[in-house]
Amino acid sequence: MVADEVPVIPGSVKSVHLIAVCGTAMGALACMLKAMGYAVTGSDQHVYPPMSDFLRLRGIVVQEGFKSEHLAHRPDLVVVGNAVRRDNPEAVALSAMGLPFCSMPMAINRFAAAGKRQIVITGTHGKTTTSAFIAWLLHCASLDPSFLIGGIVTDFDSNFRVGQGTWMVLEGDEYDTAFFDKGPKFLHYTPHTAVLTSIEFDHADIFTDLDHIKRAFRTFVSRLSSEAALVAFDQDVNVDEMCAVAPCQVISYGFRPDAAWSLGEITVAPPFTRFDVHHQGAHYARFKTRMIGRHNLANLLAGVAVAHRLGIAPEVTARALESFGGVRRRQQLRGVRNDIVVLDDFAHHPTAVRETVQAVKTFYGERRLIAVFEPRTNSSRRNIFQSVYPTSFDAADEICIRQAPMLEQIPPEQRFSSARLVADLQARGKQAQCFADTDLLLEWLVAQARPGDVVLIMSNGGFDNIHARLLERL
Repeated sequence: MVADEVPVIPGSVKSVHLIAVCGTAMGALACMLKAMGYAVTGSDQHVYPPMSDFLRLRGIVVQEGFKSEHLAHRPDLVVVGNAVRRDNPEAVALSAMGLPFCSMPMAINRFAAAGKRQIVITGTHGKTTTSAFIAWLLHCASLDPSFLIGGIVTDFDSNFRVGQGTWMVLEGDEYDTAFFDKGPKFLHYTPHTAVLTSIEFDHADIFTDLDHIKRAFRTFVSRLSSEAALVAFDQDVNVDEMCAVAPCQVISYGFRPDAAWSLGEITVAPPFTRFDVHHQGAHYARFKTRMIGRHNLANLLAGVAVAHRLGIAPEVTARALESFGGVRRRQQLRGVRNDIVVLDDFAHHPTAVRETVQAVKTFYGERRLIAVFEPRTNSSRRNIFQSVYPTSFDAADEICIRQAPMLEQIPPEQRFSSARLVADLQARGKQAQCFADTDLLLEWLVAQARPGDVVLIMSNGGFDNIHARLLERL
């Protein structure tokens, strides 16, 4: 692809090809386009379940590998995923053929979000859960929303929906857009309402430091319309900085009594957590949810604030909260064997690990908690959080750390050390073990887990299917 070529979406589009279609959001976009009547094809490397089945069942033809012949039918538009490099054979071919191309968020804006009022959820933590709840809330309010979210919403059994209503819920990702657009994806959206949950350093493969990330969020917030609203978490100094540059109404939420929306008394009584919500200092309602942990209550509170802005009655919000099933891989119960509970969670950032471990321990009370962690992300495989992770596991009774996979991709001087993490945990008086691979870790769990235990498995990857294998062995 030559330097002076720019992305463009032609006025008339009937066929679309997506390069790297098996990404979570790209796959969802492909299915949305198919549901809207477009002829859709896609390509990717290592095409395997569950995404291959997800696409096949929705009539999407996925071609294995990246080859120029995949564009031989000359689609009207090619959507280029952010995992695609400039030298990708299909990227080179679309340039040689002169085919129109665009990024994923450009396509979302043109096709899925056209004419919709957008609710965009951003932040380092909690985006997926907050987005999922708001989508479910709008559905419960009979507003027939569309959405595109980075996780499978249990209540819809999908991460996308093409609704007929006026609202579209979008998970606003700060990750880069494409090789021809290194800006964050969320800069392509035009929110009616934006949510900002948190800002911390992450994505070390594309951001150099916290200031770099803050510049991206500052740009997003400063571009909000004066008619929009920013629903912002009240206990994050980095979020406070963004609120100061917002050209629109700022609606705070969180734990401070002076926030526009604040959490009051919280009572954990499994299977529910009950909590009071205050609005402008006055009691608003008492709700209950199956979600666990203060961090999730904060995510849900953001949804309560959005609902009020949209004029949704508190009794409708209450029904949505009580029935909300959450998101797969967020404290998801994978099964119970011999009274041993196995949970799956996406946590990988130190803050997310800490909040998840604490939430699970609080909810399950006296049960012994075995925390299992695989450092797999581009950030967690680097040593930038080496000194921070040891405090993330304080609420766990036993801790199992797998050696970080694919370390050969990280420069030696930047590599994370699982062995050092375990040594630091042991120095804090914790029972901790390090494992070279998943098989050894699995054998330890099978031998050591006992009735009454909770096994919390945390990774942003498949973790060699350890959850199902453990349940089978137990």
